[in-house]
Amino acid sequence: MKFYEICFSPTGGTEKVSALLIKELSKEYTTIDLTNNGTNFSDIFLSQDDIALIAVPSFGGRVPNTAVKRLSQIRANCTKAILVCVYGNRAYEDTLAELQDISRDAGFSIIAAIAAIAEHSISHKYGAGRPDTVDYQSLKEFADKIKIKIDGNDCSIPDIPGNRPYRKTGKVGIIPKPTKKCIKCGLCAKSCPVGAIDKKNPAKVDKEACISCMRCISVCPTKARKINGILLAIVNMMLKKSCSERKKCELFI
Repeated sequence: MKFYEICFSPTGGTEKVSALLIKELSKEYTTIDLTNNGTNFSDIFLSQDDIALIAVPSFGGRVPNTAVKRLSQIRANCTKAILVCVYGNRAYEDTLAELQDISRDAGFSIIAAIAAIAEHSISHKYGAGRPDTVDYQSLKEFADKIKIKIDGNDCSIPDIPGNRPYRKTGKVGIIPKPTKKCIKCGLCAKSCPVGAIDKKNPAKVDKEACISCMRCISVCPTKARKINGILLAIVNMMLKKSCSERKKCELFI
């Protein structure tokens, strides 16, 4: 039995949750990074004896389209899977339901699902400091329950919330731009999950390709990439009502 961590985490929040869970499930595991623009995911094959933890962020209540395409290329053979969606304390809506369908179509057998909270990728004041100690305790308890299910060879399908058809999603259109602090090191272009940033000129961004994941901001060593202040203020105002109340991690097993 081999364990795999399959994760799409542009800004690191999803990775924090995913890393904690996979380490609770197994001391040895292989990570498959869905943000890596240079990986040929169609070359990845998993067996029936393997266990996969599949973690994605919720983008507007849906699975990011880039993660959808790459996860769909992986070939599983009734591989048991634990699904994880991470959201910025607003709502995950149809993310888990969509992830269930994508994973099933790729050959995975879903045995558990988790919704967890991390810092919002755009409006950092929402979900700030999460996952925190309370979250970690909940996630550890979830992992213990999942281990019992795995050890008991229980392949029952959990009742996962969400709507079909999924909620409609639109392009966010918030595109970070470099400031005068930019040293043109090229790290943002190299790290972009969709290759939207010009490697020779970081100020040039393919607006159609950009998925507003904010990875370029999170990896910049000089904190030189920013989003428009007016747009950020609008986002903060729009999220205030739905994000102010603390949400809890949820387990579906």
